Amino acid sequence: MDFKAMITPGLARDLAALGRLSEETSTERVLRGLTTTLATGVPGCSGGSVEQWRDSRVLVSASHSELITLVEAERDLGEGPSLEARKTGRRATVPDVLHEARWPRYATLAVSYGVRSVLVLPVEVAPAQFVVGLYSVRPDAFPVEGAAALADMLAEQLSVAMANMWDFDEVRTGAAQLQEALAGRSLIDQAKGIIMKASGCSAEDAFEELRRVSQQHQIKVADLARQLVEEHQRGSRRR
Repeated sequence: MDFKAMITPGLARDLAALGRLSEETSTERVLRGLTTTLATGVPGCSGGSVEQWRDSRVLVSASHSELITLVEAERDLGEGPSLEARKTGRRATVPDVLHEARWPRYATLAVSYGVRSVLVLPVEVAPAQFVVGLYSVRPDAFPVEGAAALADMLAEQLSVAMANMWDFDEVRTGAAQLQEALAGRSLIDQAKGIIMKASGCSAEDAFEELRRVSQQHQIKVADLARQLVEEHQRGSRRR
């Protein structure tokens, strides 16, 4: 059986669901969902891992904690299929780790975790690179024929899921920045009111006084306004 036959409607549906967003959605949740979907949806697959490489930083997720350890160990060992796939941009396979001569130290570690065969697929989703690993407890679990079909499906669904995730992150960041800016503006208006009441000056003069003091003490106007409002509130409570 090749991978074309192994890509079931259920697997396709579950991969497509990764792109659906909610308030709880995060990159970590998307990647963990991917590894769980592979582990449960690909016949013969016992576990999955994924590395997201972006701006020389890596985020690793897996369906099992042992697989995170195995993937991260490759960088310390300097050998292994995930390392090879990322370096070459081509899939890497280990039909049976008991007969793996290219990466003997990796093979020893993989066997200790019960892994017998491995398929690693590099997936480019600009500006990131993903290295997706499939693991099985039995040898020769992943036929070479048709692996490209699975890689294409992963690339398509990861592209959609991560594009949605990154857009969502930008919206959330923008909303948080707007909320912070509005909160800062409110504090500045309160601080101006305190100064106007104390000195009888205009709103423009009150703001100029805030800006003068902020420059003198090298503090942001919003932070100075916050301090002034908090001090005024403490004084009011003491009275």
